[in-house]
Amino acid sequence: MASKAALFALLALWGIGGPAALPMAYAQDETVEERADHSPAKRSFTNRVWVMEESGDLPGVIRIFLSDGTLVQDSCWETHRLSPWTSTSETSLSWTEDGAEIKAEILSVSATQLRLQLDLNGTLEEQSYRAAEVPFVCPDMPR
Repeated sequence: MASKAALFALLALWGIGGPAALPMAYAQDETVEERADHSPAKRSFTNRVWVMEESGDLPGVIRIFLSDGTLVQDSCWETHRLSPWTSTSETSLSWTEDGAEIKAEILSVSATQLRLQLDLNGTLEEQSYRAAEVPFVCPDMPR
């Protein structure tokens, strides 16, 4: 069932099925600190296509946190990846990549923006994402 949801999300990203292909729940603009209820499920970052901002020469990095616990990761130059993800506290989550646990703190989330701070083996990296615009097509990448 998780693979069907992931495929559905990717098809929606690629523009197959029109704009109504992926339901979108809009959150109000807010930071984690401004909320009394910090529950990740209630902050509406799940079931949305997030495109990384400032990804340099490698465009199209996306993350989709499905509510069933599947993380879909893709980019314009790599094969997509499906990983399990889970909430580890009210403002943090984790997933597994290549056998390594990736921990992330949710810094802020809104209808159009998601900011995460990843702990990559003791090195902190902040990543900013924007809600994907549909339709989107990856640019031709040099081979």
